[in-house]
Amino acid sequence: MFEIRVEKTIACAHRLFDYNGPCEELHGHNYRIEVAYAGTELDRFGMLIDFTDVKRVFNGVLETLDHKYLNDLPAFKDLSPSAENIAKHVYDELKRETFERGTLVSVSVWETPTQVAVYRE
Repeated sequence: MFEIRVEKTIACAHRLFDYNGPCEELHGHNYRIEVAYAGTELDRFGMLIDFTDVKRVFNGVLETLDHKYLNDLPAFKDLSPSAENIAKHVYDELKRETFERGTLVSVSVWETPTQVAVYRE
């Protein structure tokens, strides 16, 4: 099994709903977000998926989040924008785009260098 991963860092502000703690207040993160695709066959160039193609799709999704107040976005209107829910949102958006080889495996969202939330089906 082959797996490729691409990561990017974005900056967002948010607040958690009814958290009853400091994260209920407006604050921000520099999220490191990683996407992983896996598959068993490579193309004639020896690639599962061209990184350029993954970055194009990934960047398109992340542009909708970068430098935004997440609570104002339709995706988080009724959903607390936790790292877990951000990971699922990015996963669902990426799932709309398929590649000839390789399947979306997971999306990981680091809120800090030592805390990560992962979504996979």
